[in-house]
Amino acid sequence: MTDSFAHALRLDQIRDGDRLDLNADEAERRVIAKRLGLPSLQCLEAHAALSRTGGDIVRVQGRLQAALDQACVVTGEPVPAHVDEHFDLLFMPEPQGDSTEEEIELGSADCDIVFHDGAAIDLGGAIADTLALSLDPYPRSAGADAALKEAGIMTEDQASPFAVLAQLKRSGNDKS
Repeated sequence: MTDSFAHALRLDQIRDGDRLDLNADEAERRVIAKRLGLPSLQCLEAHAALSRTGGDIVRVQGRLQAALDQACVVTGEPVPAHVDEHFDLLFMPEPQGDSTEEEIELGSADCDIVFHDGAAIDLGGAIADTLALSLDPYPRSAGADAALKEAGIMTEDQASPFAVLAQLKRSGNDKS
């Protein structure tokens, strides 16, 4: 197997027990950063073990590591982040037939199922998706609280129903 950041691995070339060390080069990191809306992605690597569980089903277990910057949700400033996640993905053939009318219930283990076309798996894409799911959805810079205060936005504690009731009680006591 190759030592580059693999985007497609042909099923007929995957052997049970294969191990991969995937490192995204600068161009690949730039594409992934743009796709995920990241200001920068300095490092992305994954170490994976592949196993064939029968037919066209491939299980990939490993570890994803990344160094990146996310944009602060308040100020837009870069917020440094490090991701170190274990993953367990199951690649299986796309279901056949018309399933648009059929309701499917997914369990927690089903969330890491990735469908393939029967010829190849997109391991690089699945790793980028895993990275996306590992990111902080609301990154905040050190200056975020000050920027919110300056804009007149209350903190969660100030806006809670109990804080509002306490304020009403205080203002009621002032009238007496």
